[in-house]
Amino acid sequence: MTGTQMLNYNTDSAFRAPATMPPMPPLSRGVADPLQPHALWLPLDFFLGAMACCGACVFTNPLEVVKTRLQLQGELRARGSYQRHYRGVLQALWVVGRTDGIRGLQKGLSVGLLYQGLMNGVRLGFYSYVQGVGLTATPGGSLIAGATAGALGAFIASPAYLVKTHLQAQTVEAIAVGHQHKHQGVSNAFVSIYRREGVIGLWRGVNGAVPRVMVGSAAQLATFSSAKEWVSRYEWFSPNSWLVALTAAMISGVAVTITMTPFDVISTRLYNQPVDEFRRGRLYNGFMDCLVKVCQTEGLFGLYKGIGPVFVRLAPHTVLSMLLWDLMRQKALRYCSSQG
Repeated sequence: MTGTQMLNYNTDSAFRAPATMPPMPPLSRGVADPLQPHALWLPLDFFLGAMACCGACVFTNPLEVVKTRLQLQGELRARGSYQRHYRGVLQALWVVGRTDGIRGLQKGLSVGLLYQGLMNGVRLGFYSYVQGVGLTATPGGSLIAGATAGALGAFIASPAYLVKTHLQAQTVEAIAVGHQHKHQGVSNAFVSIYRREGVIGLWRGVNGAVPRVMVGSAAQLATFSSAKEWVSRYEWFSPNSWLVALTAAMISGVAVTITMTPFDVISTRLYNQPVDEFRRGRLYNGFMDCLVKVCQTEGLFGLYKGIGPVFVRLAPHTVLSMLLWDLMRQKALRYCSSQG
């Protein structure tokens, strides 16, 4: 769905806008305003989605660092058999800040911005285009389009996520968790991975990233509009209040966190694992092998490590990115309308 539709969506039957305002068309028709263009130029929509999510990433990257550490802590070890350096979101932020400094809380930011720009630019731009041409009008079309858009974005941006994970896991030995790749920086990480494993090595872990983003994207895009409709129907806030979108984003954030966290843990493990001389992972053979090993050694709750920072990160990231995207799209749509 487009950002404009998310903030202005009203149902055609159960809820209508006040009499002074013309009713909005159904969400599946993909029209935000009859006076505005049906859809933005695809490259422009890609750019706006990328910029919005990059803006959100600057504020939420410290939580991404903490989430990565928590998910790697105690890897393939039974609970209680390892030292816990990180015990929660606030404590982990304090430990990282005290040990690595303020810059440590923003580890991997530059490549994180690259990942957000590529992944969410493709994801939101593709979904906006599909929704604009009416392909989401069919039953289940929104879920399928959201999952497809997420898979496409995850595949294209996978090398950036790989490097981001490596850099965010790196720290001093006293608080290190998971394998330490010891890259000297973003460019050094890309070069060293390429020299060691070739082009295919840059997409190591993509088999965990694609289902992760597919599930998260489908859950987010499918639940946000439903949550917004529900909040609007009960008239907790005025129809055009930003609090409607904020509440819907928080509800959507819960759904995304619960459904995506296990996939996020597996994705982080697959990306960060060391490789042998044959370019094979030393810990996991793939998605299912990682899933089984985590459940066997760490229990079912091992799949929910880092759920705290995942939620704390996703909620503001969803709100910031979608609101920024909507504001920029509205301006672009008005400009296009004024140009005829």
